[in-house]
Amino acid sequence: MKIAIAGTGYVGLVTGVCLAHKGIHNVICVDVDENRIEKLKNGESPIYEKDLEDLLKENLENENIEFTTDSKLAYKDADVIFIAVGTPERSDGSANLEYIKQVARQIANFAQKDCLVVIKSTVPVGTNEEIENYIKTHIKNDIWIELASNPEFLAQGTAVRDTLYASRIVIGAESHRAGEILEKVYENFDSPKVITNRNSAEMIKYASNDFLALKISYMSDIANLCEIVGANVEDVAHGMSFDDRIGSKFLRAGIGYGGSCFPKDTKALHWLSNSNGYELKTISAAIEVNEAQKLKLIRKAAQDMDNFDGLKVAVLGVTYKPGTDDLREAPSIVNINNLLERNASVYAYDPVGLDNARKIYDDKINYCDTINQALKDADICFIMTEWEEIKSIEPESFVELMNDPLVYDGRNCYDPKVMADNNITYYSIGRASY
Repeated sequence: MKIAIAGTGYVGLVTGVCLAHKGIHNVICVDVDENRIEKLKNGESPIYEKDLEDLLKENLENENIEFTTDSKLAYKDADVIFIAVGTPERSDGSANLEYIKQVARQIANFAQKDCLVVIKSTVPVGTNEEIENYIKTHIKNDIWIELASNPEFLAQGTAVRDTLYASRIVIGAESHRAGEILEKVYENFDSPKVITNRNSAEMIKYASNDFLALKISYMSDIANLCEIVGANVEDVAHGMSFDDRIGSKFLRAGIGYGGSCFPKDTKALHWLSNSNGYELKTISAAIEVNEAQKLKLIRKAAQDMDNFDGLKVAVLGVTYKPGTDDLREAPSIVNINNLLERNASVYAYDPVGLDNARKIYDDKINYCDTINQALKDADICFIMTEWEEIKSIEPESFVELMNDPLVYDGRNCYDPKVMADNNITYYSIGRASY
């Protein structure tokens, strides 16, 4: 089959490269960003993602994938068109579907043969039906066209693996024909197939992401209580993890979740429930806890310091998690903004995220090529991302490099007792200080 992918962001690019890698389909990816497309044609990935660039180059050489800005070329004879464009949140928390609607207009104009259109973007329940009605109303040619839902379950940093070895492939289709086509697309993927209707597929995506966000916020709440009552949240999480009903993942306490999915998807589901006259109180609580947790370190530091005016502050890690260069909704952002408001001099280090940080802060902060450069003569240090380079810092480095070793760790990277034994003032999340 000939497969077209609309959008070359995280979801679209990873999906296109992985489908091409399987070698049974011809894949063409289309995007309006000419610079991005030129990079991709040259084998350069515009996003940092493990193994993605290597697979991109390999499949370009094998001519299994191509890239274009020409929507007509991409859609005119496609058997399947995946829509994988962004659905950013509006100010009220609802999902903005304008990019999906733009693609729908192009498909209606340019599709010339029977075609299955598959929404891979995260969209509110009912979106597939809405877009299908639009395309069928405005289609230029007399062809069969149907919408199906195939939500993505990619984690940034492991997106290639999550696609090639998916935990499940969810197919939401209203007809046997549409379901069969999508099963054929994924016939070389050895993953469980969940076949359901479109509304259920759309809801599976939101319910899955929001449940994980709930676990994170729950552990943040437990960690805060642990500090008050003298318990150790890591021991609590370890004890919980042996229960198969709970599992061991997403039990790490910290300064909250970020990224392109959890913040947006929790707000979107909360908006969807409210717009239908129902309040998802658990989701509302998860959002509230997460927003407060992001500022936990700076609130603690503000209690300990007279002020931040003129202080050199090292920020280690700016991405929302390791393995990605994504800063969307990263806890580092709200903390750096707060530090700048307090007239601190911010020195930031991150192994891959500084280019994206420059797009936000320009010359308002200092960008460090090494951890030592950030820590040198620093008055205070905030740990925002648990990169291995940061977790492996020896305690002696804080003592030798900083003016006074004062470390606020939002990711529990170090042993509190070891830090205390090295005369480091150390504060972490949900654990006692020594």
